[in-house]
Amino acid sequence: MKRINLCSITLAFLAILLWSFICYSQSDQWTRKADMPTPRLGQSLCVVEGKIYAIGGYEKANAPGLHIVEVYDPDSDTWSVRAPMPTGRRQHATSVVDGKIYAIGGYVNYQQPGLSIVEKYDPATDSWTRMADLPTPRLGLATCEMDGIIYAIGGAAKIPQALAVMEAYDPATNTWTRKADMPTARFLFGASVMDGKIYAIGGSTGSPDQVLSTVEVYDPETDTWTRKADMPTPRVAPATSVVEGRIFAIGGGKGYDLQPIVEIYDPVSDSWSDGISMPEPRIAAACAVGVKIYYIGGALTVTPPHPAVGWVEEYTPAQ
Repeated sequence: MKRINLCSITLAFLAILLWSFICYSQSDQWTRKADMPTPRLGQSLCVVEGKIYAIGGYEKANAPGLHIVEVYDPDSDTWSVRAPMPTGRRQHATSVVDGKIYAIGGYVNYQQPGLSIVEKYDPATDSWTRMADLPTPRLGLATCEMDGIIYAIGGAAKIPQALAVMEAYDPATNTWTRKADMPTARFLFGASVMDGKIYAIGGSTGSPDQVLSTVEVYDPETDTWTRKADMPTPRVAPATSVVEGRIFAIGGGKGYDLQPIVEIYDPVSDSWSDGISMPEPRIAAACAVGVKIYYIGGALTVTPPHPAVGWVEEYTPAQ
């Protein structure tokens, strides 16, 4: 009888351990990775052939935009250096078409106007080429690629002059076309593509206390915008990434109060849920490689001089 009880207890204990392992493996997780060589915020991230390109940015308040390009390989958890971007800048945007990276807009330093400069990077030749200028110079804009076209959305002519303008760039012809304005003028917002539509999320309309929870969706087939369910926590500069049909809005700030939160949008139900918060409140950039999201660089405060960090944290969403 004692043996049976002991066996029962042992089996029950093993079952609890197995269940705990299954629950843990299915929960969201944050993992620290190799630091970016050059700490910075206001950089732009994009992915080419499974590698993350961190382009430009700045090191602290009132510092000029950087030319630096560093590349992270998630498989080896290592960084390497590439040819510098010709125009040092911060708060610009990048998108990828046919394996080429297009760096668009941004600005050189605080209190200066936005740039119209567009430069193309070819990873195969490690070289940059100047392309047709963005018609509306701006900083803090977002860009998204769909079907070989890059959409440059919102931004600011100069802080805090928010813009609603959207212009589409065709790399095949090196030309720009005006599209329907975003309903809400804003800058430093998240933008992601899912199921052939662009989702614009959060951002600011001007001063630090003018922070948005607004979500608007653009359909390129009809050139129209539609309002969707608001993000639960209003934020400026939420970093957004798509993993398996959901948009993850990470970090950002409510004015000067930075947030560690992760909120997840499901377009099918037009609803939001909570993810696991990051280890520290931070404002940074993010991009997805496969089913993992990488939250890179940024700052732990936006109060000057807000020095940048080189931290890299890998977020694994629950499957």
